[in-house]
Amino acid sequence: MTDQTEPILHVVLHSPEIPPNTGNIGRSCVAIGAKLWLVKPLGYLLDDKYLRRAGMDYWQFLNYEVVENWEELRQRIGEEKQYWYLTKFATKLVWEAEFTPGDVLVFGSEGSGLPEEIRDENSESCLKLPMFEQVRSLNLASTANTVMYEAIRQFGGLSSS
Repeated sequence: MTDQTEPILHVVLHSPEIPPNTGNIGRSCVAIGAKLWLVKPLGYLLDDKYLRRAGMDYWQFLNYEVVENWEELRQRIGEEKQYWYLTKFATKLVWEAEFTPGDVLVFGSEGSGLPEEIRDENSESCLKLPMFEQVRSLNLASTANTVMYEAIRQFGGLSSS
């Protein structure tokens, strides 16, 4: 499904592996008016019952696209956008970023995160959530929700309903 209006945010999942995470993130995208981008390879089929269950009956309203690779994503979204890369290897915290409408939030796969070459090429735009070193990683859907809502909190993207 695609939408012609400019989304409040672009949420990118690079090689996602776990259907319920994508379903939950998709539901959050519907809730705030963000567009979800899925960069292949995907660790599941789009008709996966767990993906649909997590997305519930909101999936039909989701503005999303699936692209073959990172280069196609960059071409489709455009280079002029502000891209933010979420990784535990970042030195900058999410709270230090200045988000604006139309920004691109890029998340890596559950098993391996963002590819090293993407992190290295964009180190100034890499962000992380604070966590103690005993924790290897945070859940992808939880992280995406936190960052999405921090972004719209900063620029006042949603009014209370």
